[in-house]
Amino acid sequence: MTQSTLYKNVSQAKGLLVGDKVQDFSAMDVYGQRYSLQVALRKGPVVLLFIRGQWCPVCNRHLSGVQDSLPMIYEKGASVVVVSPEKSEFLMRTVEKTGAEFTILYDEGYTISDGFDVTFLPDSLTRIMYNTLLGAKLKESHSDDSERLPIPATFIIGQDGVIRWRHFDPDYKRRASVTDIVRNL
Repeated sequence: MTQSTLYKNVSQAKGLLVGDKVQDFSAMDVYGQRYSLQVALRKGPVVLLFIRGQWCPVCNRHLSGVQDSLPMIYEKGASVVVVSPEKSEFLMRTVEKTGAEFTILYDEGYTISDGFDVTFLPDSLTRIMYNTLLGAKLKESHSDDSERLPIPATFIIGQDGVIRWRHFDPDYKRRASVTDIVRNL
């Protein structure tokens, strides 16, 4: 079996749906602290964003916008957590580039993105472009050498662990607006 038959392509990843119950997960954040979804949900709803990595200019612009609007999200009693397949040393670059004050998690082994059905394998030409032109270093920065990525989806998870709203678009250029996030909290 080839790598492309082992993993989903972008059109096969469908994402969890509104009304789906989310399985609890925990992961290490960029500072080496353990994050637990279950613990976070006790305090309020969670806005969960998947990003491709610090090398992605669209991800960095999106996170900068979320950072600029954090007070509006916090006013709704929600927290923000970002999930990336990149290791902590690469995630620190995301913090530096975006000024992120919210939690950013290392999705080791793609367990969180696989659980949300957002993981896919870009075609070989796209992976070459990301690695050479954008400096993604996917094999070096991720926990394995598959070079898979998450679709940059956004989910609002209610305190009961049920997805209340989602923005899921395989086109990485189209992201959830902060206005839509706040309106749906």
